[in-house]
Amino acid sequence: MPRALTDYIKAREGYDYSHHGKADNPSTAFVPDDIVDRFCLLGPPERHLERLAELREIGADNFSVYLMHDAQDATLDAYASHVIGAL
Repeated sequence: MPRALTDYIKAREGYDYSHHGKADNPSTAFVPDDIVDRFCLLGPPERHLERLAELREIGADNFSVYLMHDAQDATLDAYASHVIGAL
């Protein structure tokens, strides 16, 4: 686990995980854009493929699809239809 992520998580206090991954999460300010940009894949399938290629180039050899959000089915469908086969 990257130290930048573990240090960030240790420094957080009072986060309400009952809203985690929800579109209307009132705690979105807890996760600044730089953390999202560094540790998440967002956007259309083409952007996921670009980011996964970047990560492969720096040595990543596995990833996880995180489905604790409002669009679980759409995410799985996009990976099944566009991402997995392209990898």
